[in-house]
Amino acid sequence: MATKIIYFTVNGRPEQAEFPIDCPAQDVKDLFRAAAEAGPHDILKLYNTKGNIINISPQLAPNSPHSCYKLEVVAADCNSELLDSDLAVAVGFDLSSMEKRLQSLEKRILTEAAETPAIVYEMKRQVESFREKLESVEHLSWLGLFKDMSEGTHKPSPFYHKRTLRKTREECEHVREKFLQMSSLEVSEEVRQYLKTPTFDNWQWEDAEIMVLLQVMYSDLDFISTFNIELDVLQQFLYEVYRRYNNIPFHNFKHCFCVTQMMYGLIWLTDLRSKIDSIDLLVMLTSAVCHDLDHTGYNNAYQINARTELALRYNDISPLENHHCAVAFEILEKSESNIFRNLPTEQYKRIREGIIKCILATDMTRHTEILNKFKAILPVFDFSNKDHRDVLIMIMIKVSDISNEARPMDVAEPWLDCLLQEFFNQSDMEKLEGLPVTPFMDRDKVTKPSSQTGFIRFVLFPLFIELANLFPCLEQHIIDPVRKALDYYTEMEKALEREKQNRAQSDNVVKPGTPKEPEAHPEPGGTTKTVNL
Repeated sequence: MATKIIYFTVNGRPEQAEFPIDCPAQDVKDLFRAAAEAGPHDILKLYNTKGNIINISPQLAPNSPHSCYKLEVVAADCNSELLDSDLAVAVGFDLSSMEKRLQSLEKRILTEAAETPAIVYEMKRQVESFREKLESVEHLSWLGLFKDMSEGTHKPSPFYHKRTLRKTREECEHVREKFLQMSSLEVSEEVRQYLKTPTFDNWQWEDAEIMVLLQVMYSDLDFISTFNIELDVLQQFLYEVYRRYNNIPFHNFKHCFCVTQMMYGLIWLTDLRSKIDSIDLLVMLTSAVCHDLDHTGYNNAYQINARTELALRYNDISPLENHHCAVAFEILEKSESNIFRNLPTEQYKRIREGIIKCILATDMTRHTEILNKFKAILPVFDFSNKDHRDVLIMIMIKVSDISNEARPMDVAEPWLDCLLQEFFNQSDMEKLEGLPVTPFMDRDKVTKPSSQTGFIRFVLFPLFIELANLFPCLEQHIIDPVRKALDYYTEMEKALEREKQNRAQSDNVVKPGTPKEPEAHPEPGGTTKTVNL
């Protein structure tokens, strides 16, 4: 039988594990547990050479003594951590206690019935399935091991393994130092032009570099000279913005940059500089930069259903968007990061009003209302009309906010993976807390293609097409790529459906009429023990 050898270290001590390639997953985990001399409640984590956490399973990639994995025992008692006990209460039971009760019950059934009924095997299978699901969820990471999600060179893991929700001071200072070192460097004309296109690949750039690119946007739109923005104040503003975006899968600092970069690109593609004044442009760009500040990864529906502090503070009215605005103006209240500090009071009031209006427009519950307003004025649209411009600005940030599918597929698809991870995190938490489960976030009901086909057809197309009706040049830049994305996910959805049908047909052909009979295996000493395979 073919075997696999895995080399790893435990507390600096070299070890190697050998097991059949078709070995059960639990046996592989037990093998590593034995190597680490870990107890039954200890939690193991295995790291690859890049420092990413990988799943301990039969699918582990073989390695060599020169590319050892690193095995760590990260907890000695799963009930000793605050998170563990809190979660046990939230779930409603204690895992170790329940396991003991189940084992006791199984022994009694075996004694009284002389054999274990098939239903017990099915219950054990369901429990194991539930455990595996929990092990794949980031916010329940104390239970087990992560899957390796770091395929590809520039695609980030949707999991944030070793990072807290809020950025640490050390993390922020490190990025700040790099940003200030880079900020005086000249950005090439090639990059400046690339930055103006929807095809820009955000995955190539680190956070410090992203801050430099945001600085370039303010500079190339002449905001620094027009509004007398001191360079050190702009840099402090960008740093504070970076600091207040959290380590979550989707609504993070890179998302902030993507939305801002798309807004920047649309301004150039539509020649908007010749159609509206600089204050409106400044409102648009700054709103994009600030539009998701301090997002924690749970949407308004969760905030309201869970009666969070934000929902209570804002009376269930766009709690997240109101919070993003409030955080933005907390940053702007500090003189050292107030990029508007040299403006006359009337200009500041206009900018503040515009930013609030713009960020509040990103609440998707207002989508139909805002789109209908735009459609109504489109036949008589007048750039000199303030009401018309206000609606256009709201449409522009909405388009920018949900524009990932207008990007090349190798840029857009990793964003979908990150978004689904954040969605699944929320629906898992809703289930744990007994809250209404948001349907489009439920990992048991949503597939990758199904999450996109309806969204593209009923949200993206209607929105993007209306903006392209005002700016026909956008047809090739945002409509055509979205059509390709719809074709891609439609084909993926069909393939999944075919696979599902084929599996159902196979199950019907091979479907067993009765539960598999247990097989007898000799115990040491000549006795026979009945076990299920």
